[in-house]
Amino acid sequence: MPRKFIQVGTGGMGRTWCTTALPPNITDGLIEPVAAVDIVPEQLANARKGLGLPESKCYTDIHRAFDENEADFAIVVVQPAAHETVVDIALAHDCHILSEKPIADTMEASVRIAKKVALAGKKMGVTMSHRFRRDITTLRDIVWSRTYGELDYLVCRFTCAARNRGQWGQFRYDIPDSLMVEGSIHHLDLLCDLATQGDGTLCDTIYAHTWKPAWGDFAGDCQSLAMMQMQNGKRCSYEGAKANAVGLNGWGQEYLRAECDQATLIMNHAGLEVFPYGTGHTQRGEGQPVDLIDQPKWSNTWLIEKFARWLNGGPAMETNVDDNLQSVALIFGAIESGRVGAPVDVQAFLAGHVARIAV
Repeated sequence: MPRKFIQVGTGGMGRTWCTTALPPNITDGLIEPVAAVDIVPEQLANARKGLGLPESKCYTDIHRAFDENEADFAIVVVQPAAHETVVDIALAHDCHILSEKPIADTMEASVRIAKKVALAGKKMGVTMSHRFRRDITTLRDIVWSRTYGELDYLVCRFTCAARNRGQWGQFRYDIPDSLMVEGSIHHLDLLCDLATQGDGTLCDTIYAHTWKPAWGDFAGDCQSLAMMQMQNGKRCSYEGAKANAVGLNGWGQEYLRAECDQATLIMNHAGLEVFPYGTGHTQRGEGQPVDLIDQPKWSNTWLIEKFARWLNGGPAMETNVDDNLQSVALIFGAIESGRVGAPVDVQAFLAGHVARIAV
C-alpha cells in the first residue's frame, strides 16, 4: 500500500521534487500524491505536470489542503524560516514529515521541531541529499572500508560565482548566514559522515571564520573557512564561498580530498581518482580512476525510498531528525565560532540548546 503525501512547496527546489525525485518512487508504488500546496499559484503547475495531480488537489491555502486530504506524511520544500509552521500543521493532522534541509533556520527552531515530532510520536526525515550522491557514496565506501588504511584528514572546497542578487535564489540574499544555512549544511554534514569511518563518532569542535566581501549582494555572511575535529581524532578542513570571481567547485562539482595512510583520494567534478602511496609528486588527473558505484536511485530519490521503507517498518533513515540535529549544530556552531572568535564544543553547544528549549 503506497504511503500518501501532501507536498508543501512546488517552486524552486519543489519543482525538482515534483519532476525528478518523487516520480520514480511513485512508479515503484512506495508513495502516492494526494495534494500539493504553494502560495504562488503558477508554481502548482509543477505538481500537475510532475505528480499528475488535478487542479482540484492543488492549493494555495495550506490549511485547506490538510483539512480536505488524508495523508500519511507531509513533504516540506519551503524556505527554512517556514519549516516549523508547516511541521506544526502536519503534526496537527497526524502526519509524519519528510523535509528539505536544514531542519529550520535557527538552532532553537530545529530543537523545537525535533521535540515536537517526538512528543507526537511521529517520524521525521531530513533530506541531506549530497551525502547520498553517487560520487560521495563511492568515496565513503572506500574510506569506511579502509581499503587504503586509516583516514588522517579531509579537505573540501565549494566555491561559486553567485555574488549578484538572484544568482542563487532571491531569498538567500536576504537571510543571515546564507552560505552556512543553505550550503555548508550539506558539506559539513558529509565531511563528518566520511570522517567517522563508520564508527559512529561525532564532531568534537568546530572553529570557523565567516564573512561577506564588499562585492557580495548578500545581507549576511557568504564566505567561510572552517576546521573540525572529530571525537575519533580525524580532522576536516572546509572552504565555502558564494561570492568568488569564478566558480571552481559548485554544486555537484565539489573538490574533496581524503588523505589516508596508503593513498590520497581526490574527488573533483563528480570524478574520483586514487594516488597510492609511493607515487611520489604528482597532480590531479594523473591518478588511477575509480569506477563509481551504480544503483537505480541517488540523492533525494534514494532518501525518499529510505523514508517510505522506514514508515513501513524498515530501519530508521540515517538522516532522521534526532540524528540530524548534529548537522544543524555544525552550522550554527560554526556561526557562533565566527561570532566569538574561538572554537565551539559542538556537543556542549547542542546539549545546551536541547536542555533549555521547551515545547
